[in-house]
Amino acid sequence: MARIRPLMIAPPVIFAALAGLFAAGMYRDNPDELPSTLIDRPVPDLEGVQLASYPTFSSSDLADGEVKIVNFFASWCPPCRAEHPALMELSEEGVPVYGVNKSDPEDNALAFIEEMGNPYRAIAVDRNGRDSIDWGVVALPETFVVDGDGVIVLKFSGPIHGVMDTIIRPALAEAAE
Repeated sequence: MARIRPLMIAPPVIFAALAGLFAAGMYRDNPDELPSTLIDRPVPDLEGVQLASYPTFSSSDLADGEVKIVNFFASWCPPCRAEHPALMELSEEGVPVYGVNKSDPEDNALAFIEEMGNPYRAIAVDRNGRDSIDWGVVALPETFVVDGDGVIVLKFSGPIHGVMDTIIRPALAEAAE
């Protein structure tokens, strides 16, 4: 009778474990959504600095009783350009939109706003990337829906223009309840 060695069992066990993880990932509610530990928690501190003469904001400003959007963006980010008209639309509808400009030279950020329009009630600049880390930003653009108490109800990674009616507006409505 052949003797079974532990090293002979390891590959099938590792394969089965990986297959189980992949299968579980396929059956998530929304496979495009990145989970966030920040959901249902107060917004993290925001240490951003002011962009030129635009108004800036801090975390405490986000607990003002209004449902709002916080959008992390940069001029060098093509998906940020693609989603920008959706942010303009939300702003024109009266949704407060706050921007956090990430790792942009000031001239580039200003040129982006001038070219694309300004949907932002206020803009903070995250020059060193610390705010992005604290907020769990993985890749730009990332958009957060924040309720009136300053609690995050949704984190969406990627441009929002294709999910306005299916994800963003429902989250805004839920946060207003």
